[in-house]
Amino acid sequence: MDALNYSCRSLVDKIGKMPRDFTKKDIINLVISENIRHINFQYPAGDGRLKTLNFVINDADYLDEILSCGERVDGSSLFTFIEANNSDLYVVPRFRTAYMDPFSELPTLNMLCSFFNKDGEPLASSPEYTLHKACEAFRKSTGMEFQAMGELEYYVIAPDDECFPAVDQKGYHESAPYAKFGEFRQLCMNYIAQAGGLIKYGHSEVGNFTLDGKIYEQNEIEFLPTNAEEAAEQLAIAKWIIRNLAYQSGLDVTFAPKITVGKAGSGMHIHFRVVKDGINQMLKDGELSDDAKRAIAGLMMMAPSITAFGNTNPTSYFRLVPHQEAPTNVCWGDRNRSVLVRVPLGWTSKKDLCSQANPGESSAAYDTSQKQTVEMRSPDGSANVYLLLAGLAVACRYGFECADALEIAKKTYVNVNIHKDENKDILESLSVLPDSCVASADCLAEQRAVYEAEGVFAPAMIDGIIAGLRAFDDRTLRQDIGGDQERILELVEKYFHCG
Repeated sequence: MDALNYSCRSLVDKIGKMPRDFTKKDIINLVISENIRHINFQYPAGDGRLKTLNFVINDADYLDEILSCGERVDGSSLFTFIEANNSDLYVVPRFRTAYMDPFSELPTLNMLCSFFNKDGEPLASSPEYTLHKACEAFRKSTGMEFQAMGELEYYVIAPDDECFPAVDQKGYHESAPYAKFGEFRQLCMNYIAQAGGLIKYGHSEVGNFTLDGKIYEQNEIEFLPTNAEEAAEQLAIAKWIIRNLAYQSGLDVTFAPKITVGKAGSGMHIHFRVVKDGINQMLKDGELSDDAKRAIAGLMMMAPSITAFGNTNPTSYFRLVPHQEAPTNVCWGDRNRSVLVRVPLGWTSKKDLCSQANPGESSAAYDTSQKQTVEMRSPDGSANVYLLLAGLAVACRYGFECADALEIAKKTYVNVNIHKDENKDILESLSVLPDSCVASADCLAEQRAVYEAEGVFAPAMIDGIIAGLRAFDDRTLRQDIGGDQERILELVEKYFHCG
């Protein structure tokens, strides 16, 4: 199949190239041919959200100038670890990220940017460059590419019409009319795909409930695996699109990890795979490969500090509660949803499912080995996705570099539901994730040398993350609040629009 003909991305059709091949000349020609008079630069700040700088195109020379030189921004307003007395940064667009703004009445082109310092060097502590360094370090160490995909969970909130009510906490893959926001989700998926997102599928999720006359319905959009840098870009743009479309539609959405007591919280599970010469290395002879187990071992060792990137406000730790759906114990297993790292069903039976489901279809072989991934289940929507994926890449690389990685993988493997009473001894033998932002900061402080190795995470960034987490002063918050729903709702409201 011709990739150009099957791309949902509108600019692929207009430019006639795949995004990785876009050039400055292509962008200039596009602006002229489509009569585009506005350009937006977008970039992730320390809070994980995309920021925007608007331009109106005065003339051809000015267009060439901003595409070539970028523009100057105040770094101290974007990142807490940048001092005001040395805060100027450059933002320069990456042409491969270009997409048409679906919300602007006037034709507007958006592009994600990279940060540079006063000397014209990539900003060592910027989120996108940290991820780039993590991916390069992984490639240098293993000879493989680190690829990832995200599961983006979110709640849609609207007045309750009381028609065809869904069963409380039974919304998984529910259809209309019991699921109310499938059309909204479909429109989100369409916009995200046009902006370059490689979407796997979308569906309603477990969580649904009514509160104070409003319906809360959980949805999920899951992506296809790609190199981790593009995966981060797609997730950041997707969150921006979902929020904007909700606002345009008179709805509210939240990616917050916890909503209320006793209801499903929203995670942002990350799947990954390692690829060499275009071939997925997660399987060997139909079984999980040693390379996959080494990467998993790295996650087992670094799991406590990964929460510093993936679970970044106090409500994160009201989701990571023992004996509920979100993981709290450091272990992994096959098809096991009670563990931290899950090896999903991977089409390893080698049976032709298509011809079995469709008796008239001729039997044919299909290579399903590329579909095998491994899922990290602790992160949530509060994460700065660039730093989260960078942390995961560092952890997986650490597993490859650890001499006893396979033994660690063996010791942390479980094949039972660890929350059942008969498995209490297994549960008690496992280490646990931090239970607060402060505890997460402590773990990062203990393991920071691993992240700083090879120059991946800048020490100033690690210092800033630790300081930010400790500032929540929530070491005993979960115990202090307990099941007090009113206080939990106050906390949820405070961090409702995180990430």
